[in-house]
Amino acid sequence: MPSDKISVIVFDLGNVLLPFDYKIAVNKLNETEIGLGNKFINFYQNNYQLHRAFEKGKLSKNDFIDKMLNALNYKITADEFCEIYSSVFTENKEVIALLPKLKVKYKLILLSNTNSIHKEYGWKNYSFLKYFDKLILSHEANAIKPEKEIYKCVENFTKGLPFQHLFIDDVLEYVNAAKQLGWDAIHFIGYEKLIKELITKKII
Repeated sequence: MPSDKISVIVFDLGNVLLPFDYKIAVNKLNETEIGLGNKFINFYQNNYQLHRAFEKGKLSKNDFIDKMLNALNYKITADEFCEIYSSVFTENKEVIALLPKLKVKYKLILLSNTNSIHKEYGWKNYSFLKYFDKLILSHEANAIKPEKEIYKCVENFTKGLPFQHLFIDDVLEYVNAAKQLGWDAIHFIGYEKLIKELITKKII
């Protein structure tokens, strides 16, 4: 696809700009009480629909916290939970370094399945967010990738045609959903491959 047709680059957040690892939270909970982190992650994975409902804005922050604290036998406070639950992120500095360069030519959008706790306690103060023209967040849009509605939220903001959007995400299902809507897309599996794809597409 010719680069002059791409006017918007849409980035995923988790595991593209911000790698995350729930083992960090598990270890911190295990420090509070032996086995507490293991118990939590088992509950979390076996009740993943709660995570999804929270990401989609269908479950309130307070209700989500209460369900998580109940699973933790109320061994920690709500604020402690939010801090630990959001301690899972690190920066992918190589990918982040691309943002100011891309910003010169393209409109940049962040499109993330996320929740209000991770935003408030985990990533809202990262300086790289200033490069984005808009943050489209699942819990605010009441839709999650790969649902068509959340991609349409991006188009509604950019006013661009589908083929003018390039999407970068680490989840192949979400990449394919974007392609089905007529977007161009890159499946992110690492910085080096991303650079090769951006060069091939004449983005950089």
